[in-house]
Amino acid sequence: MIAAIADGRAPLLPGADKMVTGVSAKAPIALASSAPRKVIDAVLATYGLTDEFTATVSSAEVPRGKPSPDVYLEAASRLGRKGDECLGVEDSSNGIRAAAAAGLTVIALPNRFYPPKPDALELAAVVVDSNDAARRALLDHLADNVAGRTA
Repeated sequence: MIAAIADGRAPLLPGADKMVTGVSAKAPIALASSAPRKVIDAVLATYGLTDEFTATVSSAEVPRGKPSPDVYLEAASRLGRKGDECLGVEDSSNGIRAAAAAGLTVIALPNRFYPPKPDALELAAVVVDSNDAARRALLDHLADNVAGRTA
């Protein structure tokens, strides 16, 4: 997998880099992934995104993987936040369940090859169809929260 990442056979999904850079410019972000640490680090380094993340957590680094909330709770903790103070973008049933169980506001971006189960999608605050739509939803939520604090 790391070789495939390094030689370009595992490209980022369209708009993923813009989502990361756009949101990290407005708020600290973390990655909570089921991928092994080596894969996380390889992807972020290959695509120049390492410095965009304040924290990254592999589910191998917590007691239980998704759908347990552990990886999300650890990521939130590394940001100095509680789960209910965070947003999460997820594409899978177990990921959505994990983020929701941790208290995050979930933006579901369904994996088109392995779509989430309907009961998992019901846990999401919003369902989007692209990384660009997810970026807009994240930025809108952040703007709404800032406006709400100053109003």
